[in-house]
Amino acid sequence: MNLNANFDARVVIHSDQIEWKASPIPGVDRRMLDRIGGEIARATTIVRYAPESQFPAHTHTGGEEFIVLDGVFQDEHGDFPAGTYVRNPPTSQHTPGSDQGCVIFVKLWQFDPADRLRVRVNMREGLRAKGRGFSEAILHEDARERVSYREWQAGVEADMTLPRGGEVLVLRGALKSDDDILRRNSWLRLPCGARLQARAGDEGVAFWMKEGHLPYAVAPRI
Repeated sequence: MNLNANFDARVVIHSDQIEWKASPIPGVDRRMLDRIGGEIARATTIVRYAPESQFPAHTHTGGEEFIVLDGVFQDEHGDFPAGTYVRNPPTSQHTPGSDQGCVIFVKLWQFDPADRLRVRVNMREGLRAKGRGFSEAILHEDARERVSYREWQAGVEADMTLPRGGEVLVLRGALKSDDDILRRNSWLRLPCGARLQARAGDEGVAFWMKEGHLPYAVAPRI
């Protein structure tokens, strides 16, 4: 399956307007944003766990990165409430589920195969003022990519070039980019060399951002 697999194209998806599709696991539904592959795929997805649903134990051969958007995600390593950012590197294993139900934004098969770094952090913990009206927390940074959480006050504007592409998921408020108004759970992907010209809405905005990773967008090696 190929979905939004042309990484030279700008893509905007207002994910709250997409119908949920059932996964092979009962109680687990998905909204697919981009995908290369079948059930084993390089994928960006919003996943909803019904209360008391669970995946069987499995290994993330290509790594897994996610944000808890609502509820509490759980596995044998702990409970992860809304606002948590997690990186489970290649070869990591777990049995994910949720007693009360949760929604996560998840990316699969997008790691350096040699990466073994685990990250589990509340995204707001490292938030620091970076200028008038905006703050940033670096969630992860390496030679391939930079991942951050950002908060902008109302009316803050930015114009940045993304030499190796990037993507944004709005978590709260609104962000205007070109002619699009991105609200909660709206997702924007920009190709290599694109410019992100954006302005926070009247209520401000909080968003997750990932930069530098698009040159590595390939199908999983199984």
